[in-house]
Amino acid sequence: MHPDLTFVLGGAASGKSAFAEQLVVSTGKTRVYLATSQVFDDEMRLKIRRHVDQRGDGWATIEAPMDLRPALAGMSPDQVCLIDCATMWLSNHMLADSDLEQEQAALLAALRACPAQIVIVSNEVGHGIVPDNALARKFREAQGRLNIALAAQADLVVQVIAGLPQVLKGQLP
Repeated sequence: MHPDLTFVLGGAASGKSAFAEQLVVSTGKTRVYLATSQVFDDEMRLKIRRHVDQRGDGWATIEAPMDLRPALAGMSPDQVCLIDCATMWLSNHMLADSDLEQEQAALLAALRACPAQIVIVSNEVGHGIVPDNALARKFREAQGRLNIALAAQADLVVQVIAGLPQVLKGQLP
């Protein structure tokens, strides 16, 4: 039995996206990739290309850097949705000077209402040093609050370190 909401978190380049993709494929359902990244430079373009190549065929991709609600509302129970990632989604909202509390509440409500299974990926940013500037500290705090809220709502929470999954809540299918 696959959980309705799975939350996968880890550090940068920890293997969290690859693990999340494996979870999605294992459901046997129609796969939807909800992409939150925006392309601002060649480095990001290359990173996205690597992710697309890594996933392979069989995925429908929806680009939704800011508002995930319409895509989530349009899902059906025979689908599984991978949201990659909550960190980019949050960054996009911070750069747009959105009301983060309001956006987070709307995201959590949309996740609860979605009829499809969902796997959402996020970065764990609390293991490093205290950032030296106000914007970075604001981001770290907002990401921590978002991660706590996602973990509280999730049926399964997995932290990936060096490609190794560690279950923090629930059980792997």
